[in-house]
Amino acid sequence: MTRWPLAAFASAALLGISACSSTGSADPSTSTPGAASTAPSMNTSALNKTLQAYHWDLESAQDQSGRALPSFTALAPKTAVRLNFSAGSQPGQQLVSTKICNNLGGSYQLDGDKISIGNMISTQMACADNRVMQLEQAVGAQLPRAQSVRIAQDANPQSMVLTFSDGSRWNLKAVPTNATKYGNAGETIFLEVGPQTKPCSAGVMRTQCLQVREVRYDGAGRKTTTGEWGNFYGNIEGYQHEPGIRNVLRVKRYTVQNPPADASRYAYVLDMTVESERTK
Repeated sequence: MTRWPLAAFASAALLGISACSSTGSADPSTSTPGAASTAPSMNTSALNKTLQAYHWDLESAQDQSGRALPSFTALAPKTAVRLNFSAGSQPGQQLVSTKICNNLGGSYQLDGDKISIGNMISTQMACADNRVMQLEQAVGAQLPRAQSVRIAQDANPQSMVLTFSDGSRWNLKAVPTNATKYGNAGETIFLEVGPQTKPCSAGVMRTQCLQVREVRYDGAGRKTTTGEWGNFYGNIEGYQHEPGIRNVLRVKRYTVQNPPADASRYAYVLDMTVESERTK
């Protein structure tokens, strides 16, 4: 498996340079002991829409004879394999990615229930745990062998079987993406979070609120404007505040359909930390 630095990974994702393998599809009617049952195959468009609407968490893996392949799930749940399917930045481009220690990504193509995945490219960060490194290498080598994908539409939650050229299978569970969960694509905003919280009132309760102001940047990434400091009454999913640390966060803000009374009409999800500074 080739290891690329982060800049190369991003460039490859944008340009779609990962070549897709042209392997045939296994017979979808073949049953493997221990594999999830699947509904009749979707058309390509419907299948792709379903793939991109969810994260796909690996629950179990079997070889061609139905025997368990525990090496792919041995480190779960702390280190689990989650596949993400998304549209690329170029017309017609489609990307599959996962993050184990490094970010792994490659292009994919569908033809009915047949799938071909290009060679995975990777960021280049040393993994502290050798077992994590081995898992990452195994996943990066296995994904380009994918041949077919089938969705169990009547399952709750939905599940998927990914079949490989050696006859082995992965059984994956669907977890809605935030866009699916909230019913909209959301918008990207930047929030500066002050180093200290302040007392505030949330209804009849007294609590501590983050001090937050919105930051705007121009097309060149230069900071242009900052808003006024104010109490932030909600929470930012994925963000853990540390007193004394000032952060600028890139956040996805989603509109919540029919929020409860006195609740925010927005949900905030951390995308990345842009700046971080310890204050005196």
